Amino acid sequence: MKILVGGTGRMGSLIAQTAKAQGYEVIGMMDAFHLDELPQMGKADVVVDFSHRDNLSWICEYVTRNNCALVYGTTGLDDSMKEKLNVLSKTHPVFFAANFSYGVAVLQELIRVATPLLRDAYDIELVETHHNKKADAPSGTAKALLDILNENGSFKEVYGREGMTGARGKEIGVHSLRGGTEAGEHSVHFFGNHESITITHHADDRQIFVDGALRAATFIVDQKAGMYNMKDLLFR
Repeated sequence: MKILVGGTGRMGSLIAQTAKAQGYEVIGMMDAFHLDELPQMGKADVVVDFSHRDNLSWICEYVTRNNCALVYGTTGLDDSMKEKLNVLSKTHPVFFAANFSYGVAVLQELIRVATPLLRDAYDIELVETHHNKKADAPSGTAKALLDILNENGSFKEVYGREGMTGARGKEIGVHSLRGGTEAGEHSVHFFGNHESITITHHADDRQIFVDGALRAATFIVDQKAGMYNMKDLLFR
């Protein structure tokens, strides 16, 4: 499998290093500052990108021109960027996830089961923690969890609290912590009367995201056009 890595930073370097160690061919690492080198990169079987949303346009163009697959894990996308991925998936296999940890994929399924059982009688709070270099807040994983928690849109989503807020209403509190080198932690709290339930996933190392991305890459290259996610890996 030939891989083109989007981005030349810490995650891109770790993806390239791990892919080579697993016997894959990395034909290059690219970002928006080196697009003049792209014609010399050749044809990849799959592009793996965890870099920055500014790279999305050239990545989509490359995938279309070379008729390859895409594994995309960059967060902070606006609606037009998400639509660009949706359009690409009509003609190419696209694997899109906010988090490529297998454990987080399981966490999402646990939340999907627990929420209908608890949301009418329990208060819900969502807390995520990341390193001090992370650009977006809340994290893409937190947003994905929030989509599960508030699937029917019946809760008000409150991002942090300050001042005289009064008693809480029908709401879900969302809180983002940033500091140090924290790889990532996501906790969903269900607070009831005299009891509470907390479901947490903690990432000790970014390697888990890289391993998940390469697992997704080996899966997606054999798929037909469409939009895929971690659930497809869990239940294939």
